[in-house]
Amino acid sequence: MDPETRSRQQIVLILLGALTLASCYPQHRCEYEDYLLGRCRSPLGRRPKCTEIRLSYCEDMPYTETLFPNALGHTSREEVELGAEYLLMSVVETLLSSGGGGGGGGGGQCSPDVRMLGCAVMTPRCEHDWPMQPCRHVCETVRRRCAAAFDAIAMAWPYFLDCDRFFVSEEEGCYDPLEGLRVEQDGDDDYYGGLPPAEDPSFGSIRFGHHSEAELASVLSQTAERCSDVARTYSIGRSYEGRDLLAIEFSGNPGRHELLEPEVRLVGNMHGNEALGRQLLLYLAQDLCNEYRQGSPRVQALINTTRIHLLPSMNPDGYEVAAAGGQDATEDEEEGRKYGARNVGRTNAQGIDLNRNFPDLASIVYRRRRLRTYRTDHIAIPDFYWFGKVAPETYAVMKWVRSIPFMLGANLHGGDLVVAYPYDLSKHPQQHKLFSPTPDEKVFKIIARTYADSHPTMGRDQAWCGSSRASKNGIINGAQVSSFAGSMQDFSYLHTNCYEVAVNLGCDKFPAEEDMENAWHENQEAFISFLEGAHRGIKGLVKDEGGNGIKGARVSVRGVRHDVTTAEQGDYWRLLAPGVHILTATAAGYTRAIKRVRLPPGMPHAGRVDFVLTKTALEPNATALNRVEEEVVVVVRAEEEEGGGGGGYYSEQDDYERFDPYNHFERYTASALAARRQERRAEKPWWWSFFVGSGGGAAPTWLLRKED
Repeated sequence: MDPETRSRQQIVLILLGALTLASCYPQHRCEYEDYLLGRCRSPLGRRPKCTEIRLSYCEDMPYTETLFPNALGHTSREEVELGAEYLLMSVVETLLSSGGGGGGGGGGQCSPDVRMLGCAVMTPRCEHDWPMQPCRHVCETVRRRCAAAFDAIAMAWPYFLDCDRFFVSEEEGCYDPLEGLRVEQDGDDDYYGGLPPAEDPSFGSIRFGHHSEAELASVLSQTAERCSDVARTYSIGRSYEGRDLLAIEFSGNPGRHELLEPEVRLVGNMHGNEALGRQLLLYLAQDLCNEYRQGSPRVQALINTTRIHLLPSMNPDGYEVAAAGGQDATEDEEEGRKYGARNVGRTNAQGIDLNRNFPDLASIVYRRRRLRTYRTDHIAIPDFYWFGKVAPETYAVMKWVRSIPFMLGANLHGGDLVVAYPYDLSKHPQQHKLFSPTPDEKVFKIIARTYADSHPTMGRDQAWCGSSRASKNGIINGAQVSSFAGSMQDFSYLHTNCYEVAVNLGCDKFPAEEDMENAWHENQEAFISFLEGAHRGIKGLVKDEGGNGIKGARVSVRGVRHDVTTAEQGDYWRLLAPGVHILTATAAGYTRAIKRVRLPPGMPHAGRVDFVLTKTALEPNATALNRVEEEVVVVVRAEEEEGGGGGGYYSEQDDYERFDPYNHFERYTASALAARRQERRAEKPWWWSFFVGSGGGAAPTWLLRKED
């Protein structure tokens, strides 16, 4: 055989071998999950058929037939029943409603939503032997509504409720797995994701009583959804045990600062065992939403002209401890024992009293008060503060108040019935109940009296308890009550533009649920009046000659050693008592502008006083003055004035911008978090016992939350 023929035979043999191997090689196999998700066709002879749903926890679905295998790989009803996923669905409502064992969780707001979502994945809807897929937007709505309830029991969102993986968009063709639940909601078509009918008087009604952390988060979320055009919820940080510090904001344009719109904050539950403020802020949020929707002119005007921030609980960890055992004391108990019981949960989970944990800036002011350049505003946080024990709750609040130009605030307490104003630290170290006023004593008295005078009993003899016996008609200087350093209101006044007071809401720190409604009605008008107080004094813009706002310019009042600074766009707010005031606006690189302003008593709104500064080559502390034209603004008469007074520059302005410059807090919290992770590895959540030893295979570690 010649070589050419032999070569041809070898080529033919190779081709035949290749064809044989190709015919024997298995074809690409369509995985069942791919088939159910519509990615390929099932192999011949193995196409699933619709079958009746025979799972007790899924019998209320809006369809009657399903098919197997499902997207989780279960090939039969028996496999589903043995899986941890189905076990979770059988107990999820109980777990979420328990709120971590403390009673009264927020899972009621998620029942039976989560269970029915799980059933939509485990028992997919079947029509004409073909699986239908649930809608992604329904899953996303439920997750937003129920995420806080899962957080409250330290449970991760279940993997099989991944909205992107197991749910599809409407464009892809989907169905609503909660369709049957919608029908049960008395025809409320907007129950999921929309607003309820405004004429429904029951929706949005306030439930008076104590709320667990999960319930609180759920109520805030629902309130923001109902009034989504004027409200939003957000977190300012996390507590030591990882709970969100949730706030709700009301504004005509929620989520951003509007020019010349004052920013106000109310903070509750700084001491975990003082629960009344926490509850009242929750009621206030619902009330503002309800009144706005019902067309209340007063509330609508307030929300449209004010940016209101409510932080119901600054100390959720302490509250959980107090709710579990802090209100057990009765009147006939021994006084010492009663005091101990009532103070369970006062501190955070680290044992830190949050109202003693802020930087002690008052001591710095007292040390400097004999200096000629002595001032009481925008005091820098000393570096040594960060070497101490800074609670994560305190840290979160400090970052919050530095990021938003708050100009008025209140922190809410219990155990007394009085409004206390700065300073909290006595100006004499040996005298602990010494009157220690700020340079803005007149302004603080007006702020405090606004709340006290709007309260029906605050300041009356029969309502006295604790330090209110020494008060003057319901208000008192904080240092006259009990001198202490590191309070939130002293920090706010000395470090920011915010004038803050401490409102003590009642003699009972943790009142019974039946007393809550009455407490709300006593404080409702006082809250609204206090918020309206943000429109007192003056406001305006500090601009350059081109009309651009000047950030960080100072507005001074002659005779008052406390300035305010302008925000990002050059706007400012300055609370003032009625009378004649000489104002000075200064900024680095600009000449100084001075105006004489008269504020008549009873002004219904803040007067508008703007300043225009001219660029100069002189040093910032030069004495040259920029003359300003006489003007009349709203009801405020502003006149040209030359001469000294006000102004000046704080020598530590650069230091003011330093916030935890060496990351001491991060290092401190990193070691604390490492210790907590170690503890949590050994200690599983309380609900873990539901899943171990159940005979359902491997323990569902996917339910354990991953540490940040």
